[in-house]
Amino acid sequence: MRYFAFLLPIALIGCQASTITVELTPSSEAQVNFEQQAIPEEEVIEQVQIPRSFSLTVPFAVQAPLGNWDDPYQEACEEASVIMVDYFLRQQVLSSDQANREILQLTNWEQSKNYTYDVSVDELAHIVEQYYHHTVRASTTVSAEAIMYEIAQGHPVIVPAAGRMLGNPYFSGDGPWYHMLVITGYDSHNFITNDPGTKRGEGFKYRHDVLINAIHDWTGVKEEIETGAKKMLIITQPSAS
Repeated sequence: MRYFAFLLPIALIGCQASTITVELTPSSEAQVNFEQQAIPEEEVIEQVQIPRSFSLTVPFAVQAPLGNWDDPYQEACEEASVIMVDYFLRQQVLSSDQANREILQLTNWEQSKNYTYDVSVDELAHIVEQYYHHTVRASTTVSAEAIMYEIAQGHPVIVPAAGRMLGNPYFSGDGPWYHMLVITGYDSHNFITNDPGTKRGEGFKYRHDVLINAIHDWTGVKEEIETGAKKMLIITQPSAS
């Protein structure tokens, strides 16, 4: 398998950031241009090698597993995304019936804790910690390279999105204002996703730029979703105690 390298800047708070440019579709080895501007001694620059393409086998569930798109299923993309990653971490098979039960149990629990149907990445992180007791990281370092790095480390990535910017032809109408999905892999042109917003969402591919541009966190107002911050959620197994 061919690998390409990029320089991943890890900067301490207050340090001046550096600029990284990675050519994702080179004719041979990827060409990396690293521009450095007064990098403090405290900043660590790490060279990372990742596969040119990579994918994880994550169980798929549409957010309406039995074809009923009434509430709570219409707004259950967050829950379906988390459930897919939970089953991946536990290496369990996820059937439609089981996905349906899991969504109902999780949405009922969320209602008992006063969560609304639409939640932000930070709120979802709290839900995962409380409900599943998994370890989570909500990151604002959102780029194609950062997502590829997580995938290559074996971590599916959950991202929030302005759904109508995705242009998925299988969405109903113009698509959801606010959406969440799981990134399970990548190649030189596309991210591979499990998109719970359509029954055809397993392994659905979005071009790198399309998905990155569409990533926006919940703002509280669906019509303003395109102003939301770029965030992503990484869920891992809890540490052994």
